[in-house]
Amino acid sequence: MIILGIDPGYDRLGCAIIKKDGGCDKLIFSDYLTSDKKMPPEKRLAHLSNNLKKIFTKYKPDHLAIEKVFFTNNQKTASRVSEAVGMILTMAGLNAVAVAEMSPPEIKMAITGYGAAEKGQVQKMVKLILKIEKMPKLDDEVDAIAIALALSSKISTLKIKGLDK
Repeated sequence: MIILGIDPGYDRLGCAIIKKDGGCDKLIFSDYLTSDKKMPPEKRLAHLSNNLKKIFTKYKPDHLAIEKVFFTNNQKTASRVSEAVGMILTMAGLNAVAVAEMSPPEIKMAITGYGAAEKGQVQKMVKLILKIEKMPKLDDEVDAIAIALALSSKISTLKIKGLDK
């Protein structure tokens, strides 16, 4: 099973591909996509969409895990990120990929066992779970990996409980 994890963003969009084989998760790919702040919004979204399309085409994910976005302060940022989420969900629909939206506490709970874990704790567990030496530098990329792992964990739990039907 191939899981695409996405940390949605407008300036930077984190993405990661996890391959779930039995009980093991393997990081296949991770990166972040950017858009030029000088471009108009429709061109920025088109640029992100074109790059995301390449990821869908190359890795053919079965599932998309995306973080639910909550904003309380900057409405302009919230609006732009929501537009990016719409583009991402459209890409999933066009590629017939199952979507799971997960809140930050759900992701933290799945990775660390504690829904209010700090970013450093999540990063440490990601490194341990995947047995990787060096973590990516940008949080957006690490968050995308954690999001994919969280869905992988959720799928494993459902299979154990027999609820995966």
